[in-house]
Amino acid sequence: MDIAALSMILSQSKVQQSAGLAITKLAMDTSKEISLQMTKMISNMSVDPNLGQHLDVRV
Repeated sequence: MDIAALSMILSQSKVQQSAGLAITKLAMDTSKEISLQMTKMISNMSVDPNLGQHLDVRV
């Protein structure tokens, strides 16, 4: 194998690896943002403490 072809393959491999890492980082950032938004949404929910204490049963 000549040096030019080897260099080209190595360069393509580095580009693919860099692209894969960039996509992974983007996915992690997106997941982190979504989890923060869900945490805020859950903490802002108001819960009625009287719900679920009485059960009405009719036959």
